[in-house]
Amino acid sequence: MQVKDVMSQNVITVTQDDTVSNAAKLMNQHNIGAVPVVVNNNICGIVTDRDIVLRCVASGKSPDNCKVSDIMTSSTACVTPTHSVSDAIKLMSTEQVRRLPVLENGKLSGFVSLADIARTRNNPEIAQALSEISMP
Repeated sequence: MQVKDVMSQNVITVTQDDTVSNAAKLMNQHNIGAVPVVVNNNICGIVTDRDIVLRCVASGKSPDNCKVSDIMTSSTACVTPTHSVSDAIKLMSTEQVRRLPVLENGKLSGFVSLADIARTRNNPEIAQALSEISMP
């Protein structure tokens, strides 16, 4: 099975100049925990609900005044639609992340999460990946 078989294609994104408050509202509205940060459909980072809590709120910054660029993770591991799901799981484990942007010809074409994969596969590989991702 390939990443394109399990990924979400309708990806909600933000820009570096969006406020953290706007990113949080989008996450709430769409019931998601992360959004890719893009410039002209090229990914330049990712911001998660955890980033918002730890890098903004817990640091005493105002989500209304703080920019996504101030709290996002700039270096993000990515996969292509033709990567195998097993390779995506291994990359998630190695990078200790639960979500990966999916790039096609360098452009964002989707997003794949461990939850997306778990919905299609029920085997020890998922449990192992979650264990490795959660390790400090």
